[in-house]
Amino acid sequence: MTKPYQVAANNVEHETIVNRSRFICYLAPCTNIDEAKAQVRKYQLEHPQASHHCHAFLTKAADNSLGYGYSDDGEPSGTAGKPMLALLQGSGIGEVCAVVVRYFGGTKLGTGGLQRAYGDSVRQALTFLQSKTKIAMATKTLACQYSQVDDVLHIVNQVEGQVIEQEYLQTVQFKFLIPEAELTLVEHRLQTLSAGKLTLSASTDT
Repeated sequence: MTKPYQVAANNVEHETIVNRSRFICYLAPCTNIDEAKAQVRKYQLEHPQASHHCHAFLTKAADNSLGYGYSDDGEPSGTAGKPMLALLQGSGIGEVCAVVVRYFGGTKLGTGGLQRAYGDSVRQALTFLQSKTKIAMATKTLACQYSQVDDVLHIVNQVEGQVIEQEYLQTVQFKFLIPEAELTLVEHRLQTLSAGKLTLSASTDT
């Protein structure tokens, strides 16, 4: 079961200057790799004269070992994307993309200096990032009798589930979004209501 976790809830822009190099960090919500790529492309277009457009992103919870990526965009390997990613993972906020745009100021910073500059750029921007709680939801289907509809909806509403489809045929066909953490409770209540006849099924099209 996936526990509720914190995700990014706003956009942030924050600039720092290190030895005359400008580092502009952009943070934005991000749920998949395509959104991350779109963010990078956006700032490449907005800052065509910048020397680097480095990025790191999380598409899942901050402590999830899957769904992340990063790029040094021409900076020495390990000096930009990795320290940026480490800051995102350490923030406790998932589903976020960080893009740091660098305008070279004429003074080389060295590998250690670059790691600190990119890391500090993200660290300072994170202080302005707001978060919200995301609850993992499971998509389930259920068929019930017309006489059971009110009771079924009451059970689902009690756990703040959502009806996403309903079809009235010989039986009533529902498709629900139900918090994963509440699935066992919902199953138990449906079984009690129907003497064991009502069961949730996995949705076939998700």
